[in-house]
Amino acid sequence: IVVMVTDQKTSLVIDTAREAGATGCTVITSARGEGLDPPKTFMGLTLEGQRDVILMLVEGHMSRQILEVIAQRGRFDEEPGTGVCFQIDIEDAIGLSSQIKTIEREIEDEI
Repeated sequence: IVVMVTDQKTSLVIDTAREAGATGCTVITSARGEGLDPPKTFMGLTLEGQRDVILMLVEGHMSRQILEVIAQRGRFDEEPGTGVCFQIDIEDAIGLSSQIKTIEREIEDEI
C-alpha cells in the first residue's frame, strides 16, 4: 500500500493501518505533490505543506480493507488535498522474515 498524505495525518494513517493488520511501514518525509491546481507560491517559495509517503507491505487479502480504513479515517474523500492511497501488487519481497510469523498467526486467526 502506498499512501501520500499531509504530514499532519501521518501518525493517524500509521496507527490506523496497524489496527487494521499492517505490521510495519516505511515513511519518506518531505515529499512534494501537485494536484489539479498548481501549488501557490509567494516570491518563489511554495506555500504547500509537506507531504509524507508511507509504504506498507501487507498480506494480499488484507490490503483492500486496510486501504479503505485508511481513506475513511484520514477523510481523504471529505477533505480534498488531504491524501491519496493505492495498492500495488508485489510479486516477491526479501527481508521480511521477522514479520512472517506474525502475519501467519493473523491469517490463521481469520481462517
